[in-house]
Amino acid sequence: MKHLLTILALVGAIGIAAPAWADETPAASAATSTAVAAAQATPAAMVATASAEPAAAVPAPVLNKADNAWIMVCAALVILMSLPGLALFYGGLVRTKNMLSVLMQVFVTFALISVLWVVYGYSLAFTEGGSFFGVLDKVFLKGVTADSLGATFSKGVFISEFTFVIFQGAFAAITCCLIVGAFAERAKFAAILVFMVIWFTLSYAPMAHMVWYWAGPDAYVDAAAAEAAGATAGFLFQKGALDFAGGTVVHINAAVAGLVGAFMIGKRIGYGRESMAPHSLTFTMIGASLLWVGWFGFNAGSALEASGGSALAMVNTWLATACATMSWMLAEWLLKGKPSMLGAASGAVAGLVAITPAAGFVGVMGAIVIGLLAGVICLWGVNGLKRILGADDSLDVFGVHGVGGVLGAILTGVFAAPSLGGTGVYDYVANAVGEYDMGAQVISQLWGVGTVIVWSGVVSVVAFKLVDMLIGLRVPEDEEREGLDITSHGESAYHY
Repeated sequence: MKHLLTILALVGAIGIAAPAWADETPAASAATSTAVAAAQATPAAMVATASAEPAAAVPAPVLNKADNAWIMVCAALVILMSLPGLALFYGGLVRTKNMLSVLMQVFVTFALISVLWVVYGYSLAFTEGGSFFGVLDKVFLKGVTADSLGATFSKGVFISEFTFVIFQGAFAAITCCLIVGAFAERAKFAAILVFMVIWFTLSYAPMAHMVWYWAGPDAYVDAAAAEAAGATAGFLFQKGALDFAGGTVVHINAAVAGLVGAFMIGKRIGYGRESMAPHSLTFTMIGASLLWVGWFGFNAGSALEASGGSALAMVNTWLATACATMSWMLAEWLLKGKPSMLGAASGAVAGLVAITPAAGFVGVMGAIVIGLLAGVICLWGVNGLKRILGADDSLDVFGVHGVGGVLGAILTGVFAAPSLGGTGVYDYVANAVGEYDMGAQVISQLWGVGTVIVWSGVVSVVAFKLVDMLIGLRVPEDEEREGLDITSHGESAYHY
C-alpha cells in the first residue's frame, strides 16, 4: 500500500507539472473545420468593421439555452455509455468468476478520470498553450463560473463552459474505460488505476488538445486573424485532420493502449486451450444497446448545438450502426454457418466506432458505406488480424476500436467531399464551405491516425513498464485461476 500511495503521489505530480510544449508549426490555412468536437471557453472578441461611421458596440455573448440544454442531455447520454453500457457489455463477455472485477474496473476508472479531468485534465486539453499541451491556468476549474461561456461552431452562439466541461469529461472517462477490456481477467486492480493516471495525463489530454483545441469561430474575422488564430490551435488541428467525435482521440488512442497492455501483461492462463466463452450474452446485448443509445449523445452532441448538423450526425450514427450490424452478422453467417448474438452486438459497436470521426461530415450514403465496411473489416480484425498479432486482447478492443477507428478516420477524408454528399470543410473567413481537396484531406487524416498510434503506443509502453517495475501488472497465477471477483474484491457476481 505504501508503494501504491507513493506511485499515485508521483504520477499526480507529473500530471500537474506537465509542460505546455510550444510548437512553431504555422497555421495550415484560413479554412478551418467544423469537425472539432471542442471549442475554447472564451472566444476571441469580434473585430468591428471599419467604416466612416463610428463602430457599433460588439454585443455581449449570450447563452443559447436550447443548445446548452441539448449538450447537457448529451453529456448524460455519454455517461450512460460507460455506466452501465460499457460495463455490462464487457461484463457479459468475461467468465463468471471475473464479472464483478470488470464492472469494478470500468466503474472506478470512470470515477477516477472524472476527478482528474476537473483537477487538471480540462486545463491541459482546452487552454491555449503549445501545439501538444494546454497550460494549467484552469486547474480545479479555476475561473470557470456559472456565467462562463464556451464557443460552439457558429459565430455568436455560446453554451455554458460548465456544460462543455462535463461533456468533454465524459469523453475522457469512457476512453480510459475502453482500455480495460484488452487485458481483462488478469491485471491487478491497483496497477490499472496507476496506469490510467499516467496514460490519461500523457496521452488522452494531449491528443484531445492536438485534435480539438482551437480559438473558436469568432476569432476568424479575416485572413490575418485566421492565420494568427490557427497558429494557436492543436498540432493535428493545424494539419487539417477531421475528427468529429473521437475516432483518433478516443478509439484509436484507447485501442493502441489496450493492445500494448495485452502484449506486456501476457496471455491469460489457458488461453487457446481452455474455453473462455462469454458468460452472459444477455448482458452483452443490453450493454451494446445502451452504447447505441448513448452514442447519439457522443456523436450528435459533438456538434455543440441543437442544429441540422447535429441531426445529420444522429442519423448517420443510427444508420451506420445498423449497416455494420447486418454486414458483420451476414459475413459471420456465411463463414460459420450461423448468425450469432455476439456477432450482431460486436458489429453494432464496430459501426458506432467507425462513424464517430465522420458523423457530422458525411452524407447518408457515406454512412451506409462506412457501416457496411466496418462490419466486415472489424470481423477480420477480431479474427484474422488478432491471430497475426498473437496478443490476447481479451475483449477485442483493438480489433473493433482500433481497426474501426482507423477505417472511419481515413474514410472521413473521402466521404466528407461535397461531391459524395459530404459537408466539406467550412471556411470561417468566407463564411461558406471552401473548396475540397480529397487527396489532401486523406493525407491529413493519415497524419491523425499515425500520430495517435505512435503517441499512445510510446506513452503506453512507458506507463506499463513503470507500473510493472513498481507494483507489478499481473495477479499471481493462483488468484487468476480462482477469479478476480473473489481474490481482488472479495465478492461474487452470483450466488447459486
